[in-house]
Amino acid sequence: MDPMKHRPSDAHDAPFWTTNSGAPVWNNNSSVTVGTRGPILLEDYHLVEKLANFDRERIPERVVHARGAAAKGFFEVTHDVSHLTCADFLRAPGVQTPVIVRFSTVIHERGSPETLRDPRGFAVKFYTREGNFDMVGNNIPVFFVRDGMKFPDMVHALKPNPKSHIQEGWRIADFFSHHPEALHMFTFLLDDIGIPLNYRHMEGFGVHTFMLLNKAGKETLVKFHWKPACGVKCLLEDEAVAVGGANHSHASQDLYDAIAAGDYPEWRLFVQTMAPADQDKFDFDPLDVTKTWPEDVFPLQPVGRMVLNRNPDNFFNENEQLAFCPALVVPGITYSDDKLLQTRIFSYADTQRHRLGPNYLQIPVNAPQCAHHNNHHDGFMNFMHRDSEVNYFPSRFDRVRHAAPTPMNSAQLSGRRERAMLAKENNFAQPGQRFRGWDNARQERFLGRMADMLLDKRCTQEIRRIWVGYWSQADAQLGQRLAAKLQAGGAL
Repeated sequence: MDPMKHRPSDAHDAPFWTTNSGAPVWNNNSSVTVGTRGPILLEDYHLVEKLANFDRERIPERVVHARGAAAKGFFEVTHDVSHLTCADFLRAPGVQTPVIVRFSTVIHERGSPETLRDPRGFAVKFYTREGNFDMVGNNIPVFFVRDGMKFPDMVHALKPNPKSHIQEGWRIADFFSHHPEALHMFTFLLDDIGIPLNYRHMEGFGVHTFMLLNKAGKETLVKFHWKPACGVKCLLEDEAVAVGGANHSHASQDLYDAIAAGDYPEWRLFVQTMAPADQDKFDFDPLDVTKTWPEDVFPLQPVGRMVLNRNPDNFFNENEQLAFCPALVVPGITYSDDKLLQTRIFSYADTQRHRLGPNYLQIPVNAPQCAHHNNHHDGFMNFMHRDSEVNYFPSRFDRVRHAAPTPMNSAQLSGRRERAMLAKENNFAQPGQRFRGWDNARQERFLGRMADMLLDKRCTQEIRRIWVGYWSQADAQLGQRLAAKLQAGGAL
């Protein structure tokens, strides 16, 4: 018997109904009862199995990024970057690598509208010849907090009130009044770009600083940027109400319909690079995830293009079970000391093991498309076929060997154990610069959104004064105009 001609592929379905164990089912309409009107019998295994499977169709929802849409395609190198990295999939122009991408909202539930003001996830899985590389980013280049210790509290503050299950502005204002590092993120979230038109018209960012290594072992700090070929478009509040009222899945449908019609969305990948020796030359910490690198100092360098030309074959298999983790890198790409990145390296894999099981990387959409070999055996839902007798290393009965060495981060580390803030917080300069770059109308819309949050009746005078003080340090006029709006609302 050839197992490839049977389950788990529906391409080999039987022409008649069966149980999961393959037994034929001659009646899939009626339960087994005592007589035509009598009670149902527990011995009706088909009924029990059918209901049991139905009761377990849903898996745990993602804590964040629950609502999302996926698409498949390819990444093609367009520019030579071999001087920066020895990553095989970036080895030369023209090289193509299959990818799957998941776009998502962040805070709200799996069935929530896609028109809510919320960051958007932008995660790309590259199926390279050296294993999977997950570039797990957002549509905003910075983040709310710089240390993973704050991440659970941050998410709790942004999520609905645990008592009422309603997202409330006073909780957000309260939490972030303790964290001025979040100001830069709010200049994106409460800006016009806070509600993308759809996923096709959205930028993507790696957010964190990573490190590239070339064949000689030279290290280069890097930030990743995705630019949509069709441009960036967003929705204002009244537009979002109209779009979301008509279709709460508008972004997912737009992506699916565009690909089905042959209008394939495309993004260009760019990088910013910095020599590690230059990290201390600026008034901000380049590894601080709440900061951007100025493009006039660190220009965008083109790398390649990504085209999404296939929709998922099945939503559950290739979206709900699709799992990303920033720890998944390939030779030539590694981590920086970014504190939040260091936390996500653990947390993302941990949440997938909870949500999907310890063998989640055996699920086809998550599995590498290259040959792989290790002794990670057994566990729940392990379905990998093995007939070897040696499951330890080393062994004279199994000639598997170590892979060829690849360059590693060689920075020398020293210091004492401590819990400390970054030396260069500089929480106000970049938010102020961004605000001053807008025209007056755009500034007013931002101020209106900020004021709406602070006008929540449960916000205290203390919280409002703290926020006005923060924004005044970013830009004196910004602080004055926000205070005026709060005073006009009788809240200051």
